[in-house]
Amino acid sequence: MKKSLWIMAVSLAVLLVAAGYLGAQPQPAPQAGPDPIGAQFFPPDLIMQHQQAIGLRADQREFIKSEMQKTQSRLTDLQWQLQTEMEAMIGLVSQARVDEVKTLAQLDKILNIEREIKRTHFSLLIRIKNILTPEQRARLEAIKKQGRR
Repeated sequence: MKKSLWIMAVSLAVLLVAAGYLGAQPQPAPQAGPDPIGAQFFPPDLIMQHQQAIGLRADQREFIKSEMQKTQSRLTDLQWQLQTEMEAMIGLVSQARVDEVKTLAQLDKILNIEREIKRTHFSLLIRIKNILTPEQRARLEAIKKQGRR
């Protein structure tokens, strides 16, 4: 009885960790203060909400839409891979005796997929920032500051 409760608790913990990475948006790491790296970028929804205010051109809009679609497609593939590997991990940790070598190798697979998810998000933010003009970036910075007040 205790063994099955332990297995259920471990499985639940693994699933909760996986669920955090299956959302469409990246999960920010807990931090004591503002994110100095994230503050350098502009979320796509902020740009969409203020297209006219920043003078977004049609070619920029199409570029951002296209990049977002490519990114979403890649993230969907990665989420499926992550779920597959998480299921394999549950199978490994559900054993009465856990094979440490296999389990840590499985963990490496999961961490690599999670890394790729974060890298994919970050790459999108870089491409979006790079398509904006200095004036547009300045306007977005001003809009971000107004939103913090």
